[in-house]
Amino acid sequence: MVLESLITAPTAEKKPWDLFFIGFLYASVAMFLSVWVFREEASLVMILLTVIACLPLVHKTFKLEEEKDTKITKERTLLKEHGKAITFFMFMFMGFVFAFAIWYVFLPDNIVATVFATQIKTIKSINMQIAGVGVSGNSAVDSAVSGAGGIFMQILSNNIKVLLFCIFFAFFYGAGAIFILAWNASVISAAVGNFIRENISAYAAASGLTNVAGYFHVFSLGLLKYSIHGIPEILAYFIGGLAGGIISVAVIRHDFNTDSFKRILTDAFDLILVAVFVLLVAAWIEVYITPALF
Repeated sequence: MVLESLITAPTAEKKPWDLFFIGFLYASVAMFLSVWVFREEASLVMILLTVIACLPLVHKTFKLEEEKDTKITKERTLLKEHGKAITFFMFMFMGFVFAFAIWYVFLPDNIVATVFATQIKTIKSINMQIAGVGVSGNSAVDSAVSGAGGIFMQILSNNIKVLLFCIFFAFFYGAGAIFILAWNASVISAAVGNFIRENISAYAAASGLTNVAGYFHVFSLGLLKYSIHGIPEILAYFIGGLAGGIISVAVIRHDFNTDSFKRILTDAFDLILVAVFVLLVAAWIEVYITPALF
C-alpha cells in the first residue's frame, strides 16, 4: 500500500519527472525483495513485484484517459492529452531502466548472474537470431542488401509482436501491458549493464583506474547506445498499451453502440497507427544509425 499510494494519475500528468524517481524506487525495492525472498527466481519475481507496485497508477490512468475520450471530440486535442500520460509512463520506464542498470553494474557477479539470468538468456537469443539473419546472403552484394534488410525486418517483426502483446495484455488484463514494459526495461538494463561492465574493465586495464571521468563516460555511452532506438520502441509500446487499456475500460463500462464508444475505438485505432509508425522509425534507427555510431 505504501508504494502504490505515492502518486495519483492527475498528479503524475502534472509532474511527469517525479515518475523517474518513483520508477527507480519501484524497481529497486522489487529487485532487493526478490533477491531476499526468491533468489533463484529473482529475474522474473522482480518484474512481478515492480508491476504490482504500478498497477493502481496504470489502471487509474487508463480510466482517466477513457474519460477524456468521452469528453473531447477533436482528435488532435485528444492525442495531445494522451501525450501527458505517455510522457510520465516514459519517465517511469526510464526509472526502471536506470535502476536495473545501476544494480547490474554494481552488484557482485554471482548475484547479477542470478538476478538477471533470464534477461541474459533473452539477449543472447536475440543476438543469435540477428546474427543468423545477417549472414544469410549468398554473395557479397546479396549479403549486404539482404543483411541490412533482413535485420530490419527481423527487428520490426519482433517489435510488432511486442506491440501486439502490449495491446492485448492491456485489453484483457487492464494494466497488464506494464508487465511487458517492465520486462523490456530489465532486458535493456541487462544489455546496458553488460556493455558498461565490459567497457569499464577494458578502460581500467588501459588507464589503471586513474580517471574517474572515464567511468562516467562509459556509463553514459552504455545508456546512449540503447536509448537511441530503445526510447522510440518503448514509446510505441506505451502508446499501444494505452490504446488497449482505453478500449478495456470502455468495454467494462458497457458503452457499446454509442457515439462515445465509436469515438473511443477511432482514437485507439489512431494511437495504434502512431505506434506502428514509431516502431518503423525505431527499427530504422537500430539498423542504420546505432551501428554507425557505436
